[in-house]
This record gives sequence, structure tokens and C-alpha cells, in this order.
Amino acid sequence: MRKSAPWPLADWISLVVRWAFIASVSLWYAIHNMLDSKILILIVGMMITNLAATVLTAAYQTMTVLRVLYLLSDFAFATIAFYLGNSPVNLAWLGLLPTATAALYFQWVGAILAVVLNLSIQAFIVYRRQPADLLILLGFMFPMYTIVGLPFALISELANSSAKTRYQNTERLSNTTQKRERESRRLIYDLISALSATLNYQRVLETSLNLSEDTLKELDAPDVDHLFSAVLLYSEGADQSPTLQIAAARHIVAEDRDLNLPGTSGLLAHAIDEGAPSLSRNLPADAELSQLASLNECRAAFCLPLRAGLDAYGILLFAHPSVNFFTPDRREVLEIVAKQSVIAIQNSRLYQDLEQEKNRIMEIQEESRKKLARDLHDGPTQAISAIAMRVNFARRLMERDFKAASEELYKIEELARRTTKEIRHMLFTLRPLVLESQGLIATLESMAEKMKETFNQNVTIQADSRVMSEMEPAKQAVVFYIAEEAVNNARKHAQAHHIWVRLKILREGLGLLEVEDDGIGFDVDSVGANYESRGSLGMINLRERTELVNGMLRIDSAPGRGTRVQVVIPLNEEAVDRIRRGI
Repeated sequence: MRKSAPWPLADWISLVVRWAFIASVSLWYAIHNMLDSKILILIVGMMITNLAATVLTAAYQTMTVLRVLYLLSDFAFATIAFYLGNSPVNLAWLGLLPTATAALYFQWVGAILAVVLNLSIQAFIVYRRQPADLLILLGFMFPMYTIVGLPFALISELANSSAKTRYQNTERLSNTTQKRERESRRLIYDLISALSATLNYQRVLETSLNLSEDTLKELDAPDVDHLFSAVLLYSEGADQSPTLQIAAARHIVAEDRDLNLPGTSGLLAHAIDEGAPSLSRNLPADAELSQLASLNECRAAFCLPLRAGLDAYGILLFAHPSVNFFTPDRREVLEIVAKQSVIAIQNSRLYQDLEQEKNRIMEIQEESRKKLARDLHDGPTQAISAIAMRVNFARRLMERDFKAASEELYKIEELARRTTKEIRHMLFTLRPLVLESQGLIATLESMAEKMKETFNQNVTIQADSRVMSEMEPAKQAVVFYIAEEAVNNARKHAQAHHIWVRLKILREGLGLLEVEDDGIGFDVDSVGANYESRGSLGMINLRERTELVNGMLRIDSAPGRGTRVQVVIPLNEEAVDRIRRGI
């Protein structure tokens, strides 16, 4: 443990005493016409020494080593001035300077040693010069040194004891503060560890409330058992407007569990609008929170918004019967809990999204396999079966009518060629190699050619090359599959004579994919209402692939006037943020 610092006021008092003695010596020698060069050098040297001591003291340099040096300079000044005087007994009072400073610096021990040393030195000098004055010196100066030294020692002892007590109190307070800081860091670490230990969404919410109570108990908060706490998350109400619903709570009555709060007034609205923690000490006057029967006994409430950037999850609500329960320290701890809860909620949401995305990818893969199986069954498999039957027919026909058999073989050849084209088209849609080598526009044009060659379907491509230069390669692949899905839907269901695929810049950072046909059209709302029961996932694939590129899908159609599928595609991260905010 560090030693207590010296009493700094002793240095200032000793400086004043020293300056007073310098002035007194100068005046005494001047009055007696004894200011020769030796005395002047002594006085100037002492003035320089005391000036340096003044500067060091002003700079808070109060080390024990410096005090010893100051004391030695005082002894030297008093002894030399005493020695240079013609009548040493008349200058015996000079010994009061080192006596006073020794008493100030080192209390009783210093005062006693200074008295003994002063009298010894002065007695030796007087004995050598004027032995008759020795008894006068000892009889007069010993009481004087004692009378002066003891009060200075007493003052220094009392002041040093007081300073030491203050220093110890400061040390104790510092140690207490450091201990609390270490405890706070430990609590925060435990809190982070507990919230990071699970990715289960509901468990994260429950853990947040448990940790809030446990942390407040660690801080010796009174009546924590009467603390109401709840996590209110946004949900869609019956009128499609967002409302706050209790997802997890402590000390809640059953009738409050299904209660939805709009969050448009009072403490909740203030926390939501300001995006910062809000405190109320007049809870009964809050129109929204007073609807909760669980808060009937509560007088104070503290709301913390659960939000990160543009994502708002809800509110962390605490309430207590005591008006003064939410002190600054406790509010700070609850704010830490809220911030860590937001991070845990984000991680849990991301994990849920990944799980959903994984399931969705599995569904897409399964649907792709089913689609491939249907296409193989409806196309090449049927054609190959027909080829086999017609070859058998041609073989038997050759025995009776060679010319008719030749015509049949020609038809079989045409069927085989058409089947080969269908298989190649299927392979192209499964993995278009031209996409990897030449890019999106060349792939769309190749798709149009294959549609014409295989199905005699007119597909027109109108593409702006600037889109491809700004779009990532991985995103180009998804955009191609969106276009291919939309074109296939139009070919199969729209009875369209023409299909147009347009790819262009909508505005800075945004591209637009548009697939339009002149077919029979359909009622979008009625088809969307029972789409999953139809056994086909064409429109669902469009939506899911649009989400993969963080885009926006719009389908415009009506019976008798064709269909237009539009996909807005963000080309950079800034555009993704703009789409999320609806700008």
C-alpha cells in the first residue's frame, strides 16, 4: 500500500518563516553596519535556495528528500550567520529557524534533534570565542528553543495527523470505488455471457428480465422483489398498425398478458419518439401504462427502447412502487442490460432468419427437383416413349409398305430432334454456362433463342449494358432465374404471342427487370389467395428470389390484358437501405 503524502502546508509555513528570518538577518546586520561581502553572499545564497523551494512547493514537489535538503540549508545559514557575528550570543536567536522548520517537517523528533544540535554548535562556537557567555547561552536559549519548537511540532503533528486521515479516507474511497468498478465489470461480463449463451428468441427475452433483477440485487437495490419488468415487442394489430404486445414479463397478472398497447402517448411514446431511455415518477397519470393492472401499485417507471439503427424491436419496461427507486446508477445498469439485450435479440433474429432461409432453400431445391421431374415426365420421357412405340410401328410397317415406313422414320427423326432440343433447353436453365463466361445480357439473349428454337415462343430482349456493369455476378445469376421463371410462366399459362424482357436503370443505384406478355392475363388477388394449394410454386419462387437480391416484386395483370412482372433491384448497399426505408 502507498505511504501517505507529506503535509503540504508545512512547506508553505516553513517558506514564510525562512523569508522572515532572511529579512531579519539582513535587517540586523544592516543596523549594526556589518553587511560585508560574506554576509551578502550568505543572504543572496539563502534567498536563491528559498526561491527554488518556493517554485518546487508550488509545483507540488513535497518529497522527504527535499525537506531534508531545506533543513540542512537552514542549519548552514543559521550557523554561518551566527559564526560571522561579532557577538555570537546576540545572534543565538538564529537557531530558531532550523528548530522551527525541523519541527514543521519532522514533528517532535525533528524539534528535539534541532534543539540539541543548535545548542551544541552554538555552545562550541561561544566556548571558543567567549567562554564566559556559555552559561548565558545555555540558560537563555534552551527554554527559547523549547518554547518555539514544541508549538511548531504540535501544529505539525496535528495537521499531519489530519492530512493522513484525509488521505486514508481518500484511499479507502478509491479502493471502494475500484472494487465497485471491478464488480460492475464482472456483472457486465456475466450479463453478456448469459445473453450470448442462447440463440433461442424467447429465452433471450426471459434472460434479459432475469439479469435485470439479479444485477439490481447485486447493487443492493431495495425491494427488487416488487419490481415489475416486461419486454414489449412490436406486432401487427387487426388494423395492420404496429402495436406493442407483452412477450415476456415478471410479476404480471393474467389479464395483462394479451393486452396490446399502441405506444402513441405517455412514457412509451416519448421513449419511442426520442429513441432514448425515459423516466416517469407519476405513473398513474400515464394513459397507456395505467391500462396495465399489474402497475396499479407502481409509482415510477423506466422505459428503454430496443432498437439498433433503423430496426426497432420494442420496449424494455420497468416499474416500481417507490418513486425514487430508479436512481442514476440503477438506470445506467438497466441501460446496459437493454443494449446487450438488443444485440442478443439481433443475433437471435438473425439465427431465426438463417434457419428460415435454410428451410426455404431446402424447399426451393425440393421444388426444383419436382419441377425437373415433371418437366422430364411431361416432355422428354413422353417423347422417348413415343419414339420407342413409333420405331416398333415403323419396323412392322417396313414389311408391308416401305414408303410409308420411310415417312414414319422421318417423323421419328423430327421427334428425336425436338426432344434433344427440349433436353438441351432444360440443361441450359439448370446451369447456363454462358452466364459465367459472357454475363447476364448474353444469357438472356441465349434464353430467347432457345425459347424460339424449342417452343416457337417469341421472346424479345431489351437490355441496358450499364445494369450489368453495376451488378454483382452472383446477383446476375439470381436475376436470370427470376426472368427465366417469369418467361416460363408466361409461355405455359398466358397463351402469349410475344414476351418482352426489359432490363434497365430505374434511377441511380436501382435497376429494373420487367417481363411483359400479351397473353390472356389473370386476377392476381384471386390466384394469390389459394396459390399454395395449386401444387405449383412459380410465383413463390419469384418472391423468394427477389428477396435474395433485396429487391421489390410487383405483378400487374388482369383477365384479357396480359401480365407485367416488375422487379426493382438494388445495385449497391446504399440502394438496399433506400428500399428498406421505402425511399
